[in-house]
Amino acid sequence: MANHQLMMMAAEENHEISSFRQDEHFVEPRQNNELFPPPPPAHGYKFAFQPLQATDLQIGVSRDQNEVWTQSGEIHEGQSLEGKDEVDSQEIRDGSYDNAYDISFPDNDDDSVEASENDKLALVVSEDLTDSLQLGVGHCMNTDPIVADLDISLSQQLELAPPTVQCRSLAPAPEHNLEVGMEFSDVLACRRALRDAAIASRFEMQTLKSDKTRFTAKCASVGCPWRIHCARLPGVPTFSIRTIHGSHTCGGILHLGHHQASVEWVAEAVKETLRENPHCKPKEILEEIHQVHGITLSYKQAWRGKERVMATVRGSFEEDYRLLPRYCDEIRRTNPGSIAVVNGHPDDGSFQQLFISFHASISGFLNACRPLITLDKIVLKSKYLGTLLLATAFDGDGAMFPLAFAIVVEENDGSSWHWFLSELRQLLETNTENMPKLTILSNREPSLVNGVEVSFPTAFHGFCIHHLAESFLKEFNSDSVVVNLFWEAAKCTTEFEFHAKVHEMLQVSQDAAMWVSNIPPSLWATYCFEGTRLGHLNVNVTESINGWIQEASGLPIIQMMECIRRQLMTLFTERREASVQWSSILVPSAERLVLDAIEQSRAYQVHKANEAQFEVMTGEATLLVDIRCRSCMCRGWDLYGLPCSHAVAALLSCRQDVFRFTEGYFTVANYRRTYAETIHPVPDKTMWKKMEAEGESGDEVMITPPRVLRQQPRPRKRRVQVEDRGRQKRAVRCSRCNQPGHFRTTCTAPI
Repeated sequence: MANHQLMMMAAEENHEISSFRQDEHFVEPRQNNELFPPPPPAHGYKFAFQPLQATDLQIGVSRDQNEVWTQSGEIHEGQSLEGKDEVDSQEIRDGSYDNAYDISFPDNDDDSVEASENDKLALVVSEDLTDSLQLGVGHCMNTDPIVADLDISLSQQLELAPPTVQCRSLAPAPEHNLEVGMEFSDVLACRRALRDAAIASRFEMQTLKSDKTRFTAKCASVGCPWRIHCARLPGVPTFSIRTIHGSHTCGGILHLGHHQASVEWVAEAVKETLRENPHCKPKEILEEIHQVHGITLSYKQAWRGKERVMATVRGSFEEDYRLLPRYCDEIRRTNPGSIAVVNGHPDDGSFQQLFISFHASISGFLNACRPLITLDKIVLKSKYLGTLLLATAFDGDGAMFPLAFAIVVEENDGSSWHWFLSELRQLLETNTENMPKLTILSNREPSLVNGVEVSFPTAFHGFCIHHLAESFLKEFNSDSVVVNLFWEAAKCTTEFEFHAKVHEMLQVSQDAAMWVSNIPPSLWATYCFEGTRLGHLNVNVTESINGWIQEASGLPIIQMMECIRRQLMTLFTERREASVQWSSILVPSAERLVLDAIEQSRAYQVHKANEAQFEVMTGEATLLVDIRCRSCMCRGWDLYGLPCSHAVAALLSCRQDVFRFTEGYFTVANYRRTYAETIHPVPDKTMWKKMEAEGESGDEVMITPPRVLRQQPRPRKRRVQVEDRGRQKRAVRCSRCNQPGHFRTTCTAPI
């Protein structure tokens, strides 16, 4: 049976047959690095015709005689395949071959050889065969073979050049079809439509003419006749396709990128994705474009495309810096009594500092919060260099209460902390007649310590135990035993207990005990700290506000501050509404501590000395309690503001209400006053009123972005170890010629 009939029977059985022929609509397939679809791993390849075993095969074809011979001169006629026709036909009918590919040779332009329709390679993919690849050539015998009269010699062979294999791709979507007469709203829409069609059809386009009235382009492949011309209709901005010359013969692009896949196209392709998920990473954008469009782009293109989309959604970084003075005006207008100040460099107006504190936070702190402030900073991961400075208090329930925020360009020189603390002192003095006796907790940065001494000379300044423990761990690389002893020493409420823990530390590590002794205990140890910490040892602002910063990280400065404001507004509302449901005198955390103290006091014996003094026996020790001074020898009542178990035993013995002997910070009424004020919304920047008066616009401060961008992290260096200096280096060797001194990629040796 002839080969042509075999292929026709396969088509009738609805088997997949792909024809690689010269055609006027050839376009590269979507996976342009694959000429043939790869089979499943278990599949094998087999040609249904006579195998040719020569590895360096060059095929010669006699068009007149329908004969094929190899480089060694062996003749293979179509007649030699007659014994396999029936077997092959039956296998195709039974579905043994999943796919059949028909390959033609379109590049033979020799006039002496007439191209025959039947000179082709037939490739059949089988699931039941091994991974071996066997190649064969077959011809339909439409004419009688004249083998005996043919003088066969290698010098008379017609050696064909390697065939140019072309393939049909999936047809582009209907919206990307280009037809004469199609109209577009303007020249920009016309360019976008042609660009999208080129990307969808996998060919690159070269612009020849482009102006307000016409647009002409051609296929960028050399020799491809495709050309398109568009022009504007008279009297209207509408463009229409006037002519489309020729058809694509280039086969499409063979590389993974695309010339028309610009940053603008990337932005339009992922616009909806970024609207739904603004935190989508450039790597995810690259994967999506590759899956949907089959194009591989660079990371920089994806990053710039995302920046362009986000700039249209949230505004650019540069625009936000320019609008900072107007943003501060809106905060003061919508939240009367709030502080919003922005400062620029005196020389060029570049951004230096931004300070914001809402009136609701100021009022809540001065009227109801504990007189305790913690200072901390967070380095911003934004386009421009910046650091977020925070001043945070604590409400009656022990939760974080943000008081003031500031963004500064640099804080290493110490001037930023001095400026921030001076602004903080000014807002407190402005809103109260009597400055409360503050307690300030921070780390041991010299600039911060000096700033506290200058701006708050009467405040009690203490160090964060968490920061001290981290420094302690870095200094000695100690195990958990020494670190735990340090924490226990910090929590001790009496001098005797403190020195006992330090002595235990001395037995484990003398250097560690000496390091602890060099820091005055009055700055960190609970038993001798003079300020009012009420049990707070750490500046844990970073951990508490980390979720807010993660959400706002990388946003322009106004958007970041708005994200923080919304979180703060939600926090005030939720805590205000939650406190309405409380029916007790104390906040939940304080009530639990008092109830636990009541339970412990039931086992104590109390002896009354007078109306105020009591002697409490616990079985382990005897302690003195003075309910008039609200003090106990264990110092728990003094330090934490809540009656300890010994004080509770004394109060219960004289029938006193334990809940009324707590500090006012822990009452529900005081907690409600903390969140009584509201942080009001700020309109979007598109709603802000522009300054109309010339005098006001002339006095407006113009803020430009900071002078320096945020630098990339320095790459890690591998330092040369002392023991590595005498080691002999290993010589490289080429895997191609097996010679030392070079690699395979630079090898020039003839093989």
